[in-house]
Amino acid sequence: MNQSINPHDLGAHAVADDLFTPVDPAAFNAVSPPIFQTSLFTYDSYEAMEDVFAGRTRNYIYSRGDNPTVREFELLVARLEGAEDGRAFSSGTAAITSTILSLVEAGDRVVAVRHLYNDVYRLLVKLLARLGVAVDFVDPADHDEVRKALSGAKLLYLENPTSFVFELQDIAALSAMAKEAGVTTIIDNSWATPLFQKPIQHGVDIVIHAASKYLGGHSDTVAGVVVGSKEAIARINATSYPYVGAKLSPFEAWLLLRGMRTLRVRLKEHERSGLLLAGRLKEHSAIGRVRHPAFQEHPGRATLTGYAGLFAFDLNPDIDVARFVNSLRDIRLGVSWGGPETLVVPAKVALQIPDRMTSFIRFGVSEQTVRFAVGLEEPELLWSDLQQALHAAKR
Repeated sequence: MNQSINPHDLGAHAVADDLFTPVDPAAFNAVSPPIFQTSLFTYDSYEAMEDVFAGRTRNYIYSRGDNPTVREFELLVARLEGAEDGRAFSSGTAAITSTILSLVEAGDRVVAVRHLYNDVYRLLVKLLARLGVAVDFVDPADHDEVRKALSGAKLLYLENPTSFVFELQDIAALSAMAKEAGVTTIIDNSWATPLFQKPIQHGVDIVIHAASKYLGGHSDTVAGVVVGSKEAIARINATSYPYVGAKLSPFEAWLLLRGMRTLRVRLKEHERSGLLLAGRLKEHSAIGRVRHPAFQEHPGRATLTGYAGLFAFDLNPDIDVARFVNSLRDIRLGVSWGGPETLVVPAKVALQIPDRMTSFIRFGVSEQTVRFAVGLEEPELLWSDLQQALHAAKR
């Protein structure tokens, strides 16, 4: 027999009230920050909504703009870097693109260190060229060349160390030159993280992280974040962020917050294993060169208080690169870095990326170069794997 059922008898009303009651982030003394997995936020009245839209009060509107979980992550990175504010993105490249677009316009010129992450290189030489922005690549060790290039430029883009080559820069000296020329300085600090390098303390204006790497630390999130002065972040918020649409999701922000709780412990292990293996590779008869910042006598080491687990090494000509990689048993072949797993990327593969072969070869990278991201496995296990693969790959 059909009977009508009163929802109140099942506690439906009480459940609905609970679901739609806002929760204080500090409620229940939760040890982990909550995920505000919502696309929008509502208001109690017309007047309340009007005040927010008119800028008279602050409140969340829509998660493409701001979200409490994402905001927690932005402010955490800003605090670690000694910055005033931050803005998170759906990838490191999105953070870089939005930051640069907030600073340049047609007719401007960008100065960048001569060896950069592949996609940043292509962003500078392809997208900016279409927008009428010129780019000069400089040798960061040649301060006369840098000073000359900075005259009339809009921004200086740095990485310390650089990708694949792991070339160091004296970021304090370069930042001082940029300030003297009225040029904004941006640096990618993904390799060192705020724990091993704090560029703002050395004069850099804006710091960017591919948060997919060490900040997240678990190879399960793609994200980016930029931090700097309130003015710099406000400019990004006003000129590029709302229109690019590359927002960070609340769940990924929560994963990043989770990962950063172990950042200090993880980085110490990456550093310990990385230095151990880099030192052994340096002495191995099958290795021609190890590209690790610890082995460079350069002023750029002064701003580093530690070393990440990412570096590169050059195999001798009598070692077959493909055979070496295919002989690895525990070390895996893959892009990115900063997670628990140890990875290799051969330059012989990376050289196939359009427009990069000339640049790679120009700066000393050859088909025998292999980038090595040391994970969190037992280092003796990794060393055993490297030894047997080097032996198997000898021509």
